[in-house]
Amino acid sequence: QLQLVESGGGLVQPGGSLRLSCAASGVTLDLYIIGWFRQAPGKEREGVSCISSRGYSTDYASSVKGRFTISSDSAKNTVTLQMNSLKPEDTAVYYCAAKFGTWASNWRRAHEYDYWGQGTQVTVSS
Repeated sequence: QLQLVESGGGLVQPGGSLRLSCAASGVTLDLYIIGWFRQAPGKEREGVSCISSRGYSTDYASSVKGRFTISSDSAKNTVTLQMNSLKPEDTAVYYCAAKFGTWASNWRRAHEYDYWGQGTQVTVSS
C-alpha cells in the first residue's frame, strides 16, 4: 500500500523560500497523480499544484503560479514542491496526496485522492 510522508515545512519570512518533499513508499509514484493541497485554519482544503504520473504534466493554482514549482524524481520516489516568494497568505498545513492514474483535469477535487500524507506546517511571518 502506498504511504506518503511530507517534510520540509517550517517558519520563513515573507519573500523567503521553502522546499517541501513528499516521499512515497510501498508503491512507485510513476502510477499516480500527485497533488499538493493546503489548509489554513478555518478554511477549506485547496489544491495548490499537481503533477501527472511520470511528471509529464503539471498545473498550479492561480495564487501560486510563477512562485511554486512541482517536480518528481522517480529514482527517489519523491515529489517536491519548491516554494519561492512566500507570502503570509501561504501559511497553512501542506499535504501531498495520490490518486491512481496518469492525469486529471479535475485534480483540485481533494475527495478523489486515495492516499494522503500527515501534513507539514508552513508558516510565513515576520
